[in-house]
Amino acid sequence: MLKKYFLVFLISMVPLIELRGAIPYSQAFGMPLWSSYLVAIVGNMLPVPFIYLFARKVLIWGADKPLIGKFFTYCLDKGEKGGKKLQAKAGRGLFIALLLFVGIPLPGTGAWTGTLAASFLDMDFKSSVMAVMGGVLLAGIIMGLASAGLFGALNHFILG
Repeated sequence: MLKKYFLVFLISMVPLIELRGAIPYSQAFGMPLWSSYLVAIVGNMLPVPFIYLFARKVLIWGADKPLIGKFFTYCLDKGEKGGKKLQAKAGRGLFIALLLFVGIPLPGTGAWTGTLAASFLDMDFKSSVMAVMGGVLLAGIIMGLASAGLFGALNHFILG
């Protein structure tokens, strides 16, 4: 069982998959929802401070490098445009907008993307981490309920 929890932890750290993939994985293998939820949150939040503090700097550093420059420039442009768009729509409610952006489990809206957007918006570290944490908690609840319901229904349907 420890091996499965370690996989939940690792899956929740992967960009774009994150907790949104880790919780359904745990439920597909019949793991307890509450402990899987906690492990997935820790795994999903672990990279957040590093993303906030270093990702933008790494992208700026690599923007003029051969092989990676075009991709890094694309990421910088995408992050800046996305951040400005989010800020224009959110106005003074940027904290709530970021929390909901991370919390509603849609493709490309997880902790990695939200934290990068916060760094582009020059949100302070504490507010960024708190908004992303709130979003991760919300996404975990949504994915937990959806996964438990889906796998519970499948189990009931298959096993009768």
